[in-house]
Amino acid sequence: MTFARDERLALVDSMAEFGPDAPTLCGDWTNRDLAAHLVVRERRLDAAPGILVSRLAGYTERVQNETSTRSWSRLLDEVRTGPPRWSPMYWVDAQVNLGEMFVHHEDVRRAHEGWEPRMLPTARQDALWGLARKVGKLGYRRAPVTVVLERPSGEQATVRNAGPRQVVLRGEPAELALHAFGRDAVRIEAAGDAEDVAAIMSLDRSF
Repeated sequence: MTFARDERLALVDSMAEFGPDAPTLCGDWTNRDLAAHLVVRERRLDAAPGILVSRLAGYTERVQNETSTRSWSRLLDEVRTGPPRWSPMYWVDAQVNLGEMFVHHEDVRRAHEGWEPRMLPTARQDALWGLARKVGKLGYRRAPVTVVLERPSGEQATVRNAGPRQVVLRGEPAELALHAFGRDAVRIEAAGDAEDVAAIMSLDRSF
């Protein structure tokens, strides 16, 4: 069982627990909308490109809206099963779906009051450290100052080099990865000039 697969199953469990109409951290999407998004991403090769390509987004949105009308149990089953063998994603699930499943699992969990970070084994935090460093180069690419990530061990990674002024973001790799992905419901600390910190914390980190 891979980390990505574990997160997929945990995501489905959380969706089932909160129900189809519960909010998520994905804008105005409900759990039903998020489930439909994941199904389209993995099972509709004709519509999936519109997730990333704006000129194709209209068609993707129509397909996703149609998919969302399926029964809740069917949507959950399709997310749980994952990409079918004919999908290219089936063969690279462990590589391409860790971030997707982890972040969306937290989108479901952290949309509710009282959430707390999960305690993850060191090996999984290590995997998320690699993800945070990779995604951070995209998420902070517009930063006006240098951005450094730092995990509790003291290990650092510079994800944006923009001159001598810098902000250091400190936290568990899971929290740093979520922030790099554009989420604000995280437990991190930021060190640097107050103006620079404010700029990073309000930065558009979308891809």
